Amino acid sequence: MNPDTVQLSERINIRTTPIVKRTLQEAAAASNKTITEFLLDSALTQAAEVLAERRLFRLDDEKWQAFIAALDAPSLPMPRLERLLKEPSILDEKQ
Repeated sequence: MNPDTVQLSERINIRTTPIVKRTLQEAAAASNKTITEFLLDSALTQAAEVLAERRLFRLDDEKWQAFIAALDAPSLPMPRLERLLKEPSILDEKQ
């Protein structure tokens, strides 16, 4: 998605101290960006890292093999779950 063609319609308001504002303004100026561009770039970079940590995990060879073995192992019987899944749902059509 090209940001130049997208209409910006949402607003984010923040309150801060004068020192923090001045620091952000100086950092934005040093990056040749507006404060909005600087804040959005920084926040989106951090957001991507946080979300990636929830989607991506790294394991050494031993832990990877244990993980694969756990995935490949047959599941344990769950009689209560099996009974529950056999019960008619409220979404099933009544005949």
